[in-house]
Amino acid sequence: MPRDPADLTTADYLDGAREMTAANRPYLAHLLAEEAAQRTTDPATAAGIRATFPAPTTTREEIA
Repeated sequence: MPRDPADLTTADYLDGAREMTAANRPYLAHLLAEEAAQRTTDPATAAGIRATFPAPTTTREEIA
């Protein structure tokens, strides 16, 4: 059953970020974690969330 995004909690976004990390989807994990950080009223908690799910690098390394 689809959920209204307005009803999602910080914990819901963090759960999604963890799932995306486990699925090797770092950019999606970062986006979900950023939403969780924005919904957090405590600056220290928000900083911890951002540190746990940093923005992935956009550069690619060629493997020879």
